[in-house]
Amino acid sequence: MENNFASNLKHLRLQAGMTQEELAKKLDKDYSTIGKWELGQRSPIMTDVIRIANLFDVSLEKLIGQSIIYDNAEQVELDSNTVSIPVLGVIKAGIPIEAQQDIKEYIEIPKSWTRGGKSFYGLYISGDSMFPKYESKDIVIFEQTDDYQIANGKDCAVMVNGDDATFKKVFLDDEGITLQAYNNMYPAMRFSKEQVESKPVRIIGIAREKRTRL
Repeated sequence: MENNFASNLKHLRLQAGMTQEELAKKLDKDYSTIGKWELGQRSPIMTDVIRIANLFDVSLEKLIGQSIIYDNAEQVELDSNTVSIPVLGVIKAGIPIEAQQDIKEYIEIPKSWTRGGKSFYGLYISGDSMFPKYESKDIVIFEQTDDYQIANGKDCAVMVNGDDATFKKVFLDDEGITLQAYNNMYPAMRFSKEQVESKPVRIIGIAREKRTRL
């Protein structure tokens, strides 16, 4: 992602006739930050990537996942049927998904998944609480949502008590919410309706797919 983004950003800026200083002002950044992005020395957070895409009227998948450098008046593109999404090491409490900075890599998902404005992100699985269905170092792709009803009975990323996200199967009932591990060595986490509000307990994503690497 870094190489494509860096070259694409410079290309779009020059095509628009902007200096690094002018682009920096539009993004409320220091001009040196723009230079580091264009050299691939630093990567922006997703909020800035979205702002850049909107500024230059280019799709996110083209900005971060494809080369948009023109060659003989033709646009060179990779597979237009896929979209790049970030894979996070952890998710920090209180920070929106699109502003998370612990991005480890980018992976491709089918573009069709994003119809209707759906958003996705990946998480590295750590530990064995969801074994045997999920193993440590698996990448799980989550559809971003905070809808408890849709999450009921599904494997979800859940933010609890201001800590990093936990990954558990979610069960709702009239009295509250239960977060269940697949590994029987781990007890279920039970929260009343009052605790869901006070801690809080928040759904932040529903597992869509897992990818296992050897």
